[in-house]
Amino acid sequence: MTLDAPTTTAPSSDDSSADTITVLDPVTGEVASETRRSTADEVRDAVARARAAATGWARTAPGERGALLRAAAERLRDHADELAAMNTRETGKVPGDALGGVEAGINTLIQYAELGPLHRGEALRGNHGAADFAVPHPRGVVLALTPWNDPVAVACGILGAAIAAGNTVVHKGSERSPGTISLLNRLLAAELPDGVLVGVDGDATTGEQLLAEDGIAVYAHVGSTATGDRLAEAALRTRAHVIRENGGNDAAVVDADVDPVWAADQVALGAFANTGQICTSVERVYVHRDIAEEFTAALVRAAERKTAAAAADFGPLVDVRLRATVQQHVDQAVAAGAQVLTGGAVPAGTGTFYPATVLTGCTDDMLVLTEETFGPIAPIRVVEDMAEGLRLVAEDRYGLAATVLTADTATALQAAAELPVGTVKVNAVFGGAPGGSAEPRGASGSGFGYGPHLLDEMTTTTVVHLEAAPRRTTSSAAASTGTGTGTAVDPSTAGSHGTDTATAEDVR
Repeated sequence: MTLDAPTTTAPSSDDSSADTITVLDPVTGEVASETRRSTADEVRDAVARARAAATGWARTAPGERGALLRAAAERLRDHADELAAMNTRETGKVPGDALGGVEAGINTLIQYAELGPLHRGEALRGNHGAADFAVPHPRGVVLALTPWNDPVAVACGILGAAIAAGNTVVHKGSERSPGTISLLNRLLAAELPDGVLVGVDGDATTGEQLLAEDGIAVYAHVGSTATGDRLAEAALRTRAHVIRENGGNDAAVVDADVDPVWAADQVALGAFANTGQICTSVERVYVHRDIAEEFTAALVRAAERKTAAAAADFGPLVDVRLRATVQQHVDQAVAAGAQVLTGGAVPAGTGTFYPATVLTGCTDDMLVLTEETFGPIAPIRVVEDMAEGLRLVAEDRYGLAATVLTADTATALQAAAELPVGTVKVNAVFGGAPGGSAEPRGASGSGFGYGPHLLDEMTTTTVVHLEAAPRRTTSSAAASTGTGTGTAVDPSTAGSHGTDTATAEDVR
């Protein structure tokens, strides 16, 4: 198995030679970027540089690390428009969202610049006269593999946490946005000591070369489940710690007691934002039969407004390969009996646009309900009650997030208690408090992928037990008589703690 592109198993570049990754603008079809692949020697050198810098960076005071990370964030701010423009050219991300992603990345770096120096251990209760405490330590070299759909924001989360915690990083982004990631790496590395952040440019072959390298302590990945599984497989040999946020098949469940037009607008936002290319996009919709007709009609209207918007507001899919996958899922659903109420076909013209699509009559065995489509598709499955809807959400193999739209507190609490997902969102498809962390389940990955808890993932913990040593005696005679400035130790009681019984922690 090869290491596929983050977020999708399809190759990302549209026209690439052995030495260059060429990406085509998904709006115009023209060349958006040409990025030279790192050679095998450069891959080895990147890991070697990060390993060489690891000890010194780990010993750097957390406050100093935070100050340097803040300087790197400010450098990004100076180049925000340039980064956003490159992102738009390579992936078709609409300009406002691209700039918003850069700004989110800057704010994330500043967050970790502040949180890193505050990352603390724990004091433990031990015996009288002894001290017991737990201390976090950097893990070493982090391999960061990041996606194309929000390349700056997602990368800054992983890079910020790793660097603030005292690790060094080798970073390879998706080959669908190599120019954006290369520029990001250069800007950040310019404010950091050599080897703290080393960028590598390449594709699946480059990723496999990185996995073959020894001395990497962490694999941190956001992208496809297939790639996450490959990392977990490689970690069996390397013993690297794996943090993975992988594919999702997030559901929205709509109760009968909410306004159907409001609910449709929420689902439209979740399904069609960034043309459906968000890890936590709404991928499947379960709506209560009592409001299904009104809800569906409102969702169709919302979809048609999206499709009619300019490319600056509703952009294309990233490339023809992803569009082909989206169309395959729609075609399979239609062949199995689903009805297309709007969208559902590749439009004429230049670029890789795809309309916002609403499907009804969907059944539980269709790809649009069982797999991550990663496009602007809203497949509707009518349910008899919320119990059925919540059951269908929970039966999925993915476990990233879910949205529940309900006016009933009991239903909201049931969803929070029972849904096997990392995030349950009630009455809002997006949003959350600053500093939140989430842990995906099942095929969606494992480990906290962002927020303060990511600092814990990026560190190991050493538990320290400290006791006072007896003072040295002044002479052998004093030692034999128990006199002098020291305290004689009775061999029969050495190592014991009064009348306490030794525990596994004492002897482990």
